[in-house]
Amino acid sequence: MRKQDFGFDYHRYHRLLSQADDEDKRLALIDLLIEEKARDRLTAQRASDRAAMTAYTIATVLKNGRN
Repeated sequence: MRKQDFGFDYHRYHRLLSQADDEDKRLALIDLLIEEKARDRLTAQRASDRAAMTAYTIATVLKNGRN
């Protein structure tokens, strides 16, 4: 069995799916899922970029401190 992703709001999406009783609502739900996944990926990428920049800055400061 697959572990439930903590960022995935299962109950909310289940409710939205049960309310999607026509094509427009189903398409809106699909758009929402895509948008939220994209936002999550962007947030993760920004965090990764910040961590990389911090590591680079620390390495530069430590390198300059030895000279």
